[in-house]
Amino acid sequence: MKRLILFFMVLLLCLPLAACGGETAQNADKTEPDSAEREAVALVYGSGDYTRINPAMDEHGEINILLFDGLTAHNGANEVVPGLAKSWEFDEASCTYTFHLEENVKWHDGGDFTADDVKFTVEAIMDPENGSENAPNYEDVEEIRVIDDHTIVFRLAAPNVAFLDYMTMAVLPEHLLAGEDMQESDFFRNPVGTGPYKLAGWDMGQAITLERNETYYKGAAHIEKIVFKIVPDDTARALQMKAGELDLALLTPRDAQIFADMEEYVCYEMKTSDYRGILFNFGHEYWKKNRDLIPAVCCAIDRQSIIDAVLLGQGVAAYGPLQRNIYDNRDVEQYTFDPERAREILEAAGCTMGDEGFYERDGEKIGFVISVGAGDQVRIDIAQAAAQQLRAVGIDCSVDIPVQVDWAGQMAYLIGWGSPFDADDHTYKVFGTDKGANYSGYSNAEVDRYLLEARQSADRTVRAEAYDRFQEALAEDPAFAFICYVDANYVADAGIQGISGDTVMGHHGVGIFWNVAEWTMQEP
Repeated sequence: MKRLILFFMVLLLCLPLAACGGETAQNADKTEPDSAEREAVALVYGSGDYTRINPAMDEHGEINILLFDGLTAHNGANEVVPGLAKSWEFDEASCTYTFHLEENVKWHDGGDFTADDVKFTVEAIMDPENGSENAPNYEDVEEIRVIDDHTIVFRLAAPNVAFLDYMTMAVLPEHLLAGEDMQESDFFRNPVGTGPYKLAGWDMGQAITLERNETYYKGAAHIEKIVFKIVPDDTARALQMKAGELDLALLTPRDAQIFADMEEYVCYEMKTSDYRGILFNFGHEYWKKNRDLIPAVCCAIDRQSIIDAVLLGQGVAAYGPLQRNIYDNRDVEQYTFDPERAREILEAAGCTMGDEGFYERDGEKIGFVISVGAGDQVRIDIAQAAAQQLRAVGIDCSVDIPVQVDWAGQMAYLIGWGSPFDADDHTYKVFGTDKGANYSGYSNAEVDRYLLEARQSADRTVRAEAYDRFQEALAEDPAFAFICYVDANYVADAGIQGISGDTVMGHHGVGIFWNVAEWTMQEP
């Protein structure tokens, strides 16, 4: 490929480190690629930056799916399929899952993968001392019992219908992490896994180089090397893609348009469950006094104009966290754009217009700051557009782009969440009181009740009713001002074959690598 020179430059920069692996949802009977398919070739991916690779503690990281395997996996339709567990049974009476593990699976340092590694990983996530944002996924686990090296049993205190989805969690090696600090261990900069790719080198802030695991239990991948080139800035990523320095990148809708008519590239406009909205920090004094004004904020946002201007029409207006899920409730309060209603809500709450053109209450101006992570131009543009619309109705709103997110100190944040999997994912732990990913400090007893009811029932009718009530309670007492769902605009070198363009992506566009072991690369 035309990126081979770049690859070898990156490889020279990267020091050899311990081997590591990743997750794939391939069929177990995948055949070995022939010698022509397995020629030396590198795929260069434009990636965000990583300071560590720690799937047990951190939820997101596109690289995880290449470097680690879970007991289960997701296929291209986002359905649960076997992973390191080749089969399982569920005993409803005792609420017990028994997993039968693949045999002859090796860690990249040559050690044997066993059920003890699974037990170690889940217990580490559940340990409150480790502070994992994934802990709510396993809070129902009451007992983990290793039967033998390839059989493990999980007994739950209460049903969790999403449990098999959550067993896609990457399994970590006990022999390398026992006794280590699960937040600070050097392992997370030198990871060792079981998956289709292993770590070849990591030049911090520059590139992470992966090489094919020749002994992967599902068969060696076709592409020999994958380089995660660190390009956090959206604009720079598009420029490097155009210059031929990248083979694959997630671009903004505006940047992706550049490549639409270039035959040497393929553009993938992929649907996602990924929404954007304004998260309110309910621990902040401002919202303790002004929480009742959030519906006015919701009514002041012209979602369609933001979609048209920022996303170039690629997306849909958002009113809740389950719009791309089977349990979506379209009948909830959607807070459609209505600036007059926004003003009525403000004035009914005792706000009066001040001399500066902004509402005031009890002698204080009504307004707040939206923080946005640096480098994500789409989020920045969405936040600035929303702030302008809020100012137009008399709410003094501005945008800040801090170097580092201060979850406790900020007033609001342009958040993104979304899961294409079970509805429990990114609802229970995001909106549930004191849950691991509830960064807003939101708490609502009705929301907690209905989320728990939905989690504990496998009856689709019961779940539908519970999720309807959850969405109604959330709309009545908003945790976020939902704005839009975004599409994922991936641009790839035309020589890459095997990308599944119909798979619904998750948060941050995560998911495109689900079948990476089947991809091939050739000169266009």
